[in-house]
Amino acid sequence: MTDQIPAYLIGDNVLVPDPHDARKLYDAGFYGKPIGIEKPGKVGEWEAPLQLSLIEAIYLSKKGMIKIIDPSNSREIEWKAILSMLPDRAKQAYLVYEDLRERGLIVKSGLKYGSDFAVYRLGPGIDHAPYMVHVASEEDPLDPVEIVRAGRLGHSVKKAFLIASVSESGNITYIMFKWYRP
Repeated sequence: MTDQIPAYLIGDNVLVPDPHDARKLYDAGFYGKPIGIEKPGKVGEWEAPLQLSLIEAIYLSKKGMIKIIDPSNSREIEWKAILSMLPDRAKQAYLVYEDLRERGLIVKSGLKYGSDFAVYRLGPGIDHAPYMVHVASEEDPLDPVEIVRAGRLGHSVKKAFLIASVSESGNITYIMFKWYRP
């Protein structure tokens, strides 16, 4: 995209108000969630503004696809400034999001699965997310009960459970858990 799409920072979200621009972003990689549309279905079959998470907006701004604007003064906000304001855990989640996107995967919120991300190969409405990803720093202790709980949930919804461990230098190691019955 040569022209950056205007997107407005509103609280913890970024809004793309123009439905045409919203569809362009959604069609480009299932970015965001159309407002008021429960299940967007096939690409480009709706007319609505688009809500982006801060992580999605930072990624799209870094890629030059959107221009994040402060609606109070109409000035552009650089993606680096937004990223710097995030707490450490959110910064780590951004690194994992970016890494998964750069691998060609579709990354959506995993809140309904109790994880940070649900990761698709093709996209929501096209395939089911084969992975649920939890982001952790290398320093975070792993609670065995939480691992079993996440593994059981992943198994019950037919998704592999992964922990994305982020080092201080930003390197990411993925650990996949599979349900095992002796």
